[in-house]
Amino acid sequence: MIGKLISPILVEIEETLWENENESTSPPEFTNEGFRASVKIFMATIMDKMWALQEKENIDIEIRKAMATKAGNDIVNLVNVYTGINTHSLYNTKSNE
Repeated sequence: MIGKLISPILVEIEETLWENENESTSPPEFTNEGFRASVKIFMATIMDKMWALQEKENIDIEIRKAMATKAGNDIVNLVNVYTGINTHSLYNTKSNE
């Protein structure tokens, strides 16, 4: 599965970020594309873990849909509140220039 395939890459990125935070006092200065990618990665991982929980607890499909919608909306809101960025705008070509 794709998650198992890219997990080592994600761990390498995590380790690099920890190293940078321990050695630098300045922000990493992510590009819009890098920020967009990180939001997508977080969304994919949270949905994966949510699916596993839903399977374990045998949650009804309608509740699963509601949970997924709520989680997506919460992420959009979280990003907007703390960055002023509408995640939907990250996919507009002009916003990435």
